[in-house]
Amino acid sequence: MTPTSFWTGKRVRLRGIEPDDWTAFMRFAVDEERLGDLLQPPRSAEGFRTWATEQATSNSDGECFRLAVEAVETGEIVGTVGSHHADPRAGWFEYGVTMGADHRRKGYAAEAVVTLLRFMFAERRYHKCLARVFAHNEASLALHRRLGFVEEGRLRDHVFFAGRYHDVVMLGMLADEFTRLHSMSGQLDSASNATRT
Repeated sequence: MTPTSFWTGKRVRLRGIEPDDWTAFMRFAVDEERLGDLLQPPRSAEGFRTWATEQATSNSDGECFRLAVEAVETGEIVGTVGSHHADPRAGWFEYGVTMGADHRRKGYAAEAVVTLLRFMFAERRYHKCLARVFAHNEASLALHRRLGFVEEGRLRDHVFFAGRYHDVVMLGMLADEFTRLHSMSGQLDSASNATRT
């Protein structure tokens, strides 16, 4: 399938969050707890509905935003990706990606991340992207390394959940490193197409 916009790739389409997306985000929260990510107090269905409505109606400054990741083939929401910290003056931003448990290792995360980075580097003219990954999350660390991120440091015993402290790995990628590995035209290159996460 030929992409119809900058935000549509071969596997995923990135789009704004809609109020009706709340059920998918509720499932993602359950997945994160089950898979050993941060443990949060239970939220009500109404809490997720309210959150999704707020996301759908909030104004983005174009620097920090969250997008739904939708599978092109099925139209189902498979995850979320977004920029959540940015320093335009220094030229860096930090991003995050989450995939539902049933949608991992299908190439969705890789394509979503490359699309987001392409936007931030080419359109917003950022110089550097940062990512924080729990040290025990080997799948996420492998994804970031395949995409071209470099480990820049480790924050020892930086977060506490599931009854103990965990390290956080800091990863970074510069705009010119991204350009060497990935097309800036909106089409994924062969390295990204080969990634399955």
